Amino acid sequence: MATQMFEGKGHAAIYQKYRFAPGEELQQVILSYLREKRPNAVELVVDVGCGTGQGTRFLAKHFKKVVGTDISEAQIQEAKDAPFLPNVSYLVCPAEELPLEDASVDVLASFTAAHWFDIEKFMKEANRVLKPGGCVVICTYTMDMSLRYGNCSEKLTKIFRESWDLLLKYSHNKVKHVMEDYKMIFEALPFPDKKRITDIYDKIPMTVSGVVGYLESVSPYQVFMKNDPEAAKSLLPETEKRMLETMGVSSRETPVEFWVRHVCVLGCKGQ
Repeated sequence: MATQMFEGKGHAAIYQKYRFAPGEELQQVILSYLREKRPNAVELVVDVGCGTGQGTRFLAKHFKKVVGTDISEAQIQEAKDAPFLPNVSYLVCPAEELPLEDASVDVLASFTAAHWFDIEKFMKEANRVLKPGGCVVICTYTMDMSLRYGNCSEKLTKIFRESWDLLLKYSHNKVKHVMEDYKMIFEALPFPDKKRITDIYDKIPMTVSGVVGYLESVSPYQVFMKNDPEAAKSLLPETEKRMLETMGVSSRETPVEFWVRHVCVLGCKGQ
């Protein structure tokens, strides 16, 4: 069964506010691959572990029918409460037990979620629900993010990564899949026609408050809050203060560039 890390309503609201949609470079990689492998009409796309729907909404702009699924009722409620296109629907269910017919799905996608799944069971389920010739798109962004602003980009990135390094001490062991660039997830995909791309870089428009909010949204921060609430509560304002001082600005809404590296596992089921 998938690991449940994003259950609370408060955490889901933070997740909706601060998590970002797939960046433009990642979008182009995905769409190019699907145009190549699925040149005919794609009827149904399923976004597994959709969280609050950032990836689902991207997919809905390009495909006829999109279903977002997540094990967390709070996350799905946040997704439903956000504006979304009429071709989208949402379901609460485990990634390993999708309430879908055999060979009914054209594309099975997952954004920054597959490392929480029971990988072996999920891959069997993917094989079951995908049509012959159907595609899998499994992506995550990695931990080696960087910040850019004027001539202090290096210092800003150092501040951000110091906070990240502290949080990583509280990370679940399943985060190792992200640290290993989804190597094991790629190897577990049961289709010979597959590839893994590890060097997709995207610039995400952010503000200082958005970067700090992102840190608040990650699962290790929630664990940190339970283990050492005083230290956790001071981490975010202290990080924000250091960033603003380094940038020489006072507004937490000052824009910065948030650079992320994506890993993408792509596969096509045989006919």
